Amino acid sequence: MNDVLLEWIGYLASFIVLISLLMSSIIKLRWINLLGSSIFAIYGFLIGALPVAFMNIGIAIINIYYLVKIYGSKEYFKLIPLLTASLYFNYFLEFYQEGIQKYMNTSGFNFESAEISFYILRNTVPAGIFLGSRYDENTLKVELDFVTPEYRDFKIGTYIYETKKDYFLKHGFSKLVCFSSNEKHIQYLRKMGFKEYTGSDTHFFIKELA
Repeated sequence: MNDVLLEWIGYLASFIVLISLLMSSIIKLRWINLLGSSIFAIYGFLIGALPVAFMNIGIAIINIYYLVKIYGSKEYFKLIPLLTASLYFNYFLEFYQEGIQKYMNTSGFNFESAEISFYILRNTVPAGIFLGSRYDENTLKVELDFVTPEYRDFKIGTYIYETKKDYFLKHGFSKLVCFSSNEKHIQYLRKMGFKEYTGSDTHFFIKELA
């Protein structure tokens, strides 16, 4: 293998490790870092740098250990009804305002008009917030479905829209509707089982619960 190719393998490994450190999700960080450290280990063997190779094998093993631990651990989710606009609620929205506005436009929404509102706890930690208003007799409009960056692995979304869909049915809603033009948010809606529709002048997503 020529020196130029070996050098590019080293650059690739370095770049992947660097990218992993930018991840806010621990799971994504572990997976990407595992890939980078594995390539670095191969690079170390190819250039005869055994300390580099063995160190990165060790890093890869550590990543595998924590990934097995993460996927094997039992997680507990809970919905906590949001009955009033508390100081914590206002602080939460203010703290994550920039992230929220990237995905959903909530500027015209009034908390008082929310038919359903709750926090999502993940192992007792407030990890997300959901607000919905009545769209029609049996349809709830998703006004805000926001998960903090470190918990964006679709588990909370699956918990809300699949595990706890009876929560919406119990409140008289058999359908959910969401309007979005953000591509990342649209990908999330599709993963959560929302179907895409186009009206005369609108683009929206609907999830049937019953």
